[in-house]
Amino acid sequence: MKRIQYLVRINKDPDSDWGASVPDLPGCVATGKTIDGALRRIEKAIQLHLRGMREDGLMLPLPRRRSVTPRRSSRQVDFYATVEVAA
Repeated sequence: MKRIQYLVRINKDPDSDWGASVPDLPGCVATGKTIDGALRRIEKAIQLHLRGMREDGLMLPLPRRRSVTPRRSSRQVDFYATVEVAA
């Protein structure tokens, strides 16, 4: 089975858990008490999102190549990771 790596944005505001979202899959999000927890959950969310797209007969979006610049402000932490899933 083919494997695809999607870019995942990880962020945290001071009063929240860690959040994860996938820029190439709008609406595919997850949260977790830890970074690892958010990454585990977003991996499952990506798999579920892709399965739903397949069941609906939609083409799976390939990840776009992009460069990102992590940032940190006094209110928020932002960084990026990749998650590899079976496609």
